[in-house]
Amino acid sequence: MTPWLGLVVLLGSWSLGDWGAEACTCSPSHPQDAFCNSDIVIRAKVVGKKLVKEGPFGTLVYTIKQMKMYRGFTKMPHVQYIHTEASESLCGLKLEVNKYQYLLTGRVYDGKMYTGLCNFVERWDQLTLSQRKGLNYRYHLGCNCKIKSCYYLPCFVTSKNECLWTDMLSNFGYPGYQSKHYACIRQKGGYCSWYRGWAPPDKSIINPTDP
Repeated sequence: MTPWLGLVVLLGSWSLGDWGAEACTCSPSHPQDAFCNSDIVIRAKVVGKKLVKEGPFGTLVYTIKQMKMYRGFTKMPHVQYIHTEASESLCGLKLEVNKYQYLLTGRVYDGKMYTGLCNFVERWDQLTLSQRKGLNYRYHLGCNCKIKSCYYLPCFVTSKNECLWTDMLSNFGYPGYQSKHYACIRQKGGYCSWYRGWAPPDKSIINPTDP
């Protein structure tokens, strides 16, 4: 079993959903959670790929040109290769070569970066301005907060460090408004609340349950 098979259980997030496979099931995750729970978060362009004999169906190794690192400086300051299962049924990730820049998240095992469909992976040009700002600064501010998923009403926060994530009520399986435009950030007094805007966070602007 390759390290990625264990990663599927450890980290679930939205990814390039058009490439989902029947046997690959991922729990939805806000991009902030994906950021905070990943060893590596980078922007990169894929410049090559090869199939190696590792795991039951092989492993795809992508050669990348790293544009910027947002998280993982102590784990792996510069990433040259990313590894993923060759089979989409095992959540293997298919990326275009010499075409797009991608936002890539993943884990580090034995000095290698692994990623897949259950990680947050998106074309850079498809990210919202708020998501880009989250990667640069805001998501980091909320890594001590907890984003609580709401699948059915009624839903409530149960502690001051929670933000209620309600995208699944109307956008189950797809990124919704909170995912695209909000970050859950710790405010004065230790409270966490949804934040969107240009000024410094202020807990009086927005509450934990209403984005």
